[in-house]
Amino acid sequence: MEKDFKNEVLEWIKAIAFALVLALAIRGYIFEPMMVPTGSMIHTIEIGDRILVNKFIYRFEPLKRGDIVVFKYPDDPSQTFVKRLIGVGGDVIEIKNGVLYRNNVAVQEPYLKEPMVGNFGPYRVPEGYYFMMGDNRNNSKDSRFWVNKFVPRKLIVGKATYRIWPLDRIGPMK
Repeated sequence: MEKDFKNEVLEWIKAIAFALVLALAIRGYIFEPMMVPTGSMIHTIEIGDRILVNKFIYRFEPLKRGDIVVFKYPDDPSQTFVKRLIGVGGDVIEIKNGVLYRNNVAVQEPYLKEPMVGNFGPYRVPEGYYFMMGDNRNNSKDSRFWVNKFVPRKLIVGKATYRIWPLDRIGPMK
C-alpha cells in the first residue's frame, strides 16, 4: 500500500514537471501572453488589453508592412513595445502635412481613428531594420522620436496575433 502511494506521488510529480517544461517551452518559443500598458496603439489595442504574441511566425515568413509587431525598444532593450510595422529595409518614410508616404506613395491607413499631425523625414530604412509607428499617431513614442529610429531584426520578439482580454473584444489582431 505504501509502495502504491509512493508510485502515485512519483507519477504526479512527473506529470507536473512535464506540464511545467511544456508550458515554459511554449511561452519561450511559440506563444507568449502580454499585457499592453500604454495607449500608443489605441483604438487597435486599448490600455490593459491582453494579447498573444506569436514568437515563431517570423521564422517561416517575412515581416510585412502593416503587421502589429512586438519588439525590444532600440533605445532601451529592457523595454518591450508593440507597434505597427510601417517600413522595411530600403523604404523611404516621410510624413507631409499629416499624411504618411512610403516610397513617395501615400499610404492608406484605415486603422487610424484621427488625422495625424506634423511632418517627418524623409528617412531611408536600412536593410535588416524596420520602421515602427503606433496607431495612435498623435500620442505614440515610436520610430519618429527615438534616438535609434529603426528596429534591427534581432530585437523583434514576434507578431501580435490575437487579443485574449477583455472578453468582449477577443479576436484576431488587425
